[in-house]
Amino acid sequence: MESFFSSTANCLVRWQDLPGSGTPLIFVHGLGCASSYEYPLIATDPRLNKRRAILIDLPGCGYSEKPRDYSYSITDQASVVAELVWYLGLNKCFIYGHSMGGSISIEAAGLITNRMEGLVVSEPNFRPGGGFFSRQICSHSEEEFINKHWKQMIENESGPWAGSLAVDAPWAVWRGASSLIAGGDWLERFIKMPVRKQLIFGEWSLPDDDVDYLVKSGISTVILDDCGHCMSWEQPGYLSLALSNFVGE
Repeated sequence: MESFFSSTANCLVRWQDLPGSGTPLIFVHGLGCASSYEYPLIATDPRLNKRRAILIDLPGCGYSEKPRDYSYSITDQASVVAELVWYLGLNKCFIYGHSMGGSISIEAAGLITNRMEGLVVSEPNFRPGGGFFSRQICSHSEEEFINKHWKQMIENESGPWAGSLAVDAPWAVWRGASSLIAGGDWLERFIKMPVRKQLIFGEWSLPDDDVDYLVKSGISTVILDDCGHCMSWEQPGYLSLALSNFVGE
């Protein structure tokens, strides 16, 4: 892992830089996840043709530091992603963000528009209100979630998500969920963003009103077969192929 000091989060942020050619593709993970845990299989898939991939663990997650006095808001996490792009001196990059990471990526792309080659988001939070897990997490106070419900959540989770959730800071998870519920204008920002962009959805997550709206708005949309929200674990090959098709165009 490599690291840099984020002035936004006031901590060390770590990432994996997987060597390759072409414009780098940055992976931004979702709530309770870590790119170092979720995306090595995707990033090294032969269908991506050995493209350079950068897997960031956001503050509070994975191998990055986990300060207690940081907001973990979507806006601040987006600033951290932009900081990494500036730190690495990338003149051009692609960004892929999933779920909460999609919302973060939309805001990050707005900070580095002139360096963006393209933006791909899969099932992002487009509107206030959060999703099922965000609402479940924030049905408790931050203190209650940290002291009791976080461990219960890990014990109740039987899928791969349990692994990354267990090493993420519970205060980071709660504050990230809270920021998703508070929401932002991510849908319209995505539509108006002056960069090449694409939306990815799993077929099990349909129907979805936002997908219908974006298709009618002329946004490139890809539906992956035989998967839902956890597409990177359910159908990693399909996701790798979709990303390859986008960055290779």
